[in-house]
Amino acid sequence: LARIANNTEIDEIWEAWQPKLDSLCKALNKASGENYKEEWQIPHEADSAWSAKAKSALADWWQVRLARQKEIDDSISKKADMEYLNDQPYTQKGVVRVTGPFTVESISPHRHIPTDGDDETLRAAMGEDVATPNRPKSMVNSEAKFHEVVTEYLKRVGVQTGKKKERLEFTSLDAWPGGKGYVHLEGRYLEKDKEKKVAICIGPEFGSVSRTLLTQAAREAADYFDLLVVLGFAFEGWADKDVVSIGSMPVIRARMNNDLHMANRLKTTKSGNLFVAFGEPDIKLHTRDGGLYAVEILGIDTFDPTTGDVRSNSTDEIACWFIDTDYNEEAFFVRHAYFLKGGSEVSDPYKALKKTLQAEISPEAWDTIHRFISRPFPKPEGGRIAVKAINHLGDEVLRIFTLP
Repeated sequence: LARIANNTEIDEIWEAWQPKLDSLCKALNKASGENYKEEWQIPHEADSAWSAKAKSALADWWQVRLARQKEIDDSISKKADMEYLNDQPYTQKGVVRVTGPFTVESISPHRHIPTDGDDETLRAAMGEDVATPNRPKSMVNSEAKFHEVVTEYLKRVGVQTGKKKERLEFTSLDAWPGGKGYVHLEGRYLEKDKEKKVAICIGPEFGSVSRTLLTQAAREAADYFDLLVVLGFAFEGWADKDVVSIGSMPVIRARMNNDLHMANRLKTTKSGNLFVAFGEPDIKLHTRDGGLYAVEILGIDTFDPTTGDVRSNSTDEIACWFIDTDYNEEAFFVRHAYFLKGGSEVSDPYKALKKTLQAEISPEAWDTIHRFISRPFPKPEGGRIAVKAINHLGDEVLRIFTLP
């Protein structure tokens, strides 16, 4: 459709044929006694009461009309890309197609656990071995297999900590035999040429990492390890600062790439960004006249395991950020959206947008969304707002605030 809309040759073809069609339309009206003004009014078949001259005029008009359409169609074919639409795919027996690729984005802390008639699925989720003829042992051990997959790739690629060539690489990584089950792996890494111990907590395969899981893992790791890494596909949003450290225990939240669901089909390369640490957004709240508030984003604080320090990044690490100015703790609703320059962007911040839309972008309109300080907004009835920041790798983090 875009190629057709931008094909200026169609207009030239139409203008070249239109005088001839108008002349034939006048001849048809004169011979038939009708008063056709628009092309869509002209019938495909002549009235039985028309004279031979009127029928001939109608045939001449349609012959020219079809010739014009053929020339337009040829122009579209030459200038448009070819795509094949398949509505009857070949059947491959033994493979069940459920759906095409899609993602479900959520910040809900709740995990839905389906149950069958005798609660086998629920008891399996609670850790019980409920293998039956109707429930293969492979389903019972699915969580263990998921942990094996995560462990395998974690050994190979480590955790990327925000910068392009900066990774937390493990000198060793093994299962953690003791504890209460919140710490799954123990590893070792080098910090300034000194070996340190790291605890790894693997979040649920389907669901968000809850605050309870993080704090329990930190308590279990506090007496034995120097660092805690919590892996998850999604995390709850917390308002306080203890996500960077819990007590004296530094905490890294690392997002797992959804490609890990592909298991043995996943290509293992160090550029895959399978585990990416994304720190806490540095937010400043401003008050304005009239009881209004504004949010300023200063950057992202990330723990650097190679030095043991908390690194404060600039806004170059942020591609875009959003505000829900009336957060209900169930769903994040984008009420304010802002897009920053980002580390990989060029000096002209809306050049890519202008190229994509194939239109001019108003600098004044762009300035309303290309900013580090939000537009003022009133205090919501619930008293809570949420700020979500997304880096150039697509990783996101959420913080919740209770306004004074």
